[in-house]
Amino acid sequence: MLRSFEELVAEADTVSVAGWDFSWLNGRATEQRPSWGYQRLMGERLAGSTAALDIQTGGGEVLAGAPTLPRTMVATESWPPNVAKATQLLHPRGAVVVADTDEPPLPFADAAFDLVTSRHPVKAWWTEIARVLQPGGTYFSQHVGPASVFELVEYFLGPQPDRVRRARHPEDTRREAEAAGLQVVDLRFEQLRTEFFDIGAVIYFLRKVIWMVPGFTVVEYRDRLRRLHEQIEADGPFVATTTRFLIEARKPA
Repeated sequence: MLRSFEELVAEADTVSVAGWDFSWLNGRATEQRPSWGYQRLMGERLAGSTAALDIQTGGGEVLAGAPTLPRTMVATESWPPNVAKATQLLHPRGAVVVADTDEPPLPFADAAFDLVTSRHPVKAWWTEIARVLQPGGTYFSQHVGPASVFELVEYFLGPQPDRVRRARHPEDTRREAEAAGLQVVDLRFEQLRTEFFDIGAVIYFLRKVIWMVPGFTVVEYRDRLRRLHEQIEADGPFVATTTRFLIEARKPA
């Protein structure tokens, strides 16, 4: 039996969105994963590190999935609910979680780490990344690419200008990393399929990924949400294109 718009909205608007675990969306949305397998590759690099930093760790879920952590393992996070969740998850693994603003400067000494990682950073501050890396050290990350899930963004906000659609382009990121003195040794880009099967999944996603539709609330967008609910019921899942890129950059020895 199909659930009503009101039922779906009430549920999705009250469920907790703390952490970076999207399991609430199981059966309600799907996101195709990049072929390279970021968590596995990150785990391999962590296993060979002696001092690593994970920037914008979220609730610590991705880092906690690594089989082996280095002797010195630090993670940063800015959102207080995520700081608490990451601390609970990572402290038993011997990792230290530092509450940070996600803006320069990073609260660490020069050349403190041989590896810096980040999955889906909101912004990469390249000068700071280069500063805290040891000579010969590596930055390894999966970034959100340009115009990711913009079918959904533009449904609510309307057509976006070209400069907004191009933001987070991998080639622009390469230039920024190189300008900070890093050497990009790997850069891969993929376009992937995302599907939302009900309006509750859309609401949960926009409440959690807050930069997609800044200031999103159910009250503000209720009419648009109702129309999208009716569209999904009539036509099937709402389909969007997710973009991701993998970047690995090294600081010259």
